[in-house]
Amino acid sequence: MFRTNLLGGMAVVALLGGCAGQDIDALRGATGDGSPFTQALTEQYKALSVFEADRMYDWRDAGVFARKGLAAAQGKTVAPEKIETRDLPAAKIEELTLARERLLGALAAAAAEKLPREAAKAQTQFDCWIEQQEENHQAAHIAACRKGFYGALGEIEAGTAPAAAVLLPAVAPAAEPAVASAPLIVRFAFDSAVLLPETLDAVRAALAQAKASGHASLAVTGHADSAGPQDYNLRLSLRRAEAIKDALLSLGAGPDDIVLSGHGETRPAVVTPDNVREPANRRVEIVIQ
Repeated sequence: MFRTNLLGGMAVVALLGGCAGQDIDALRGATGDGSPFTQALTEQYKALSVFEADRMYDWRDAGVFARKGLAAAQGKTVAPEKIETRDLPAAKIEELTLARERLLGALAAAAAEKLPREAAKAQTQFDCWIEQQEENHQAAHIAACRKGFYGALGEIEAGTAPAAAVLLPAVAPAAEPAVASAPLIVRFAFDSAVLLPETLDAVRAALAQAKASGHASLAVTGHADSAGPQDYNLRLSLRRAEAIKDALLSLGAGPDDIVLSGHGETRPAVVTPDNVREPANRRVEIVIQ
């Protein structure tokens, strides 16, 4: 939150309040007339804006949420906060980046259409979390927004997962089908298949989870963004998958336990026009099967 010193900051409060106050007041009386998702965003951004203004006197962030709520009230597309717009603790950037990528992936999988209120909650709680994490001094508020985000994210990810196949009744009980884990994401730099040292933690985690669960198969799937020719991006996605395989082998995985594939730019986490650089799409997904 953006606090001001009571003794020396009254002029700043007045200035910020005047700049943001009109937007905040406009949102108080606004009702969304767009899709169920944008209507839910309107109400939930309104709650954030009013809380920041009336309870915390944080005019800056109240204004940010008010402007997003007003845009949603007009039926406009409103994106979750970008990582680079906030001055975040270095230790928190990776988790927030991966969390945003998961949120964008769920929204791209039609979460806003299938579960509009839950999708709106996931987005607004992410914005709440990143705002609180930037301030980094109210642990209870950070934890509450983070918990609210992950709870809503779990609902929309479950609600947009592919439906399970329906099996015909059998004479004898069938064996339990293998269940794939949620994918672990390893990100790459633009036009690169070089595994960054800091991303080895995700590879280690995948292998450790596979060993702990008793499942031997690791599906390693490479992806690319839409910048560049499609055939080049397909090869790049496969090279990224190969880089992850090499890392898994160096950590003790068996060569027969890894299944490789690459989809190029055809299965983006975030849908973009052609020839757009999108960090969330430059990835490898590791799934324990």
